[in-house]
Amino acid sequence: MSLEIIHLRKLLKIFYLSPSKRMSALRNDIREDIAKGEGATGGGDFYGPFWRDAKDHVFGRSDLHERIAIRIENNPRRERLYPLLRDGFLLWWNDRRRWQNEPFEPAAWLKGSVSFDDIGGKVKIDNILAVRDGQEVDHYIYPYFSVEPSLNEEAARLGIWLLIRGLPDVNPEEIRILDVIRGTTYSVDRNPLNGDEGAIFRAKYKSALLEWRKLWAEYE
Repeated sequence: MSLEIIHLRKLLKIFYLSPSKRMSALRNDIREDIAKGEGATGGGDFYGPFWRDAKDHVFGRSDLHERIAIRIENNPRRERLYPLLRDGFLLWWNDRRRWQNEPFEPAAWLKGSVSFDDIGGKVKIDNILAVRDGQEVDHYIYPYFSVEPSLNEEAARLGIWLLIRGLPDVNPEEIRILDVIRGTTYSVDRNPLNGDEGAIFRAKYKSALLEWRKLWAEYE
């Protein structure tokens, strides 16, 4: 992971980790980047396969309980994490989701980015759950997967601000950030923006970049 080109969900996590845990996370990612540059393989994003399973569940292609059982069988090291993701997602989907107009089908695939040229950073947006309901209203759910830290209200507002900027053709009222493990969504109607989100986001990103670049220099 390079902080200079980074996914929104990863950046929000870094913003709100404690200073010691943020430094540890940055060091680990720098070591992984160096290893990859030297030809190392392995690791991989285990959140991606889970999110594919969650999308398939939404559109009736598979059952999430069955898919997660298979994931755990294939990767027992995720025996704790996968059920947390599954149960949080289903808590939202089955009990907390407010739009109920079936049938559901995939809406247009979306991705985007927001550049911060003055500080040398770019934030990527992808892997959105895009759902068109039975009344042909499109809903867009951006996932936040991390166990720690949970997504607090300020982090959610910063994320929503960034998503609105990076997805200019989407109705802001239909954008959600889902804290998957907690089964909690954030949106502009429940968490209205204050107007200072851009300044806060930029300041936090600039600070994180400075720390990341300083740590990188130790490995050069």
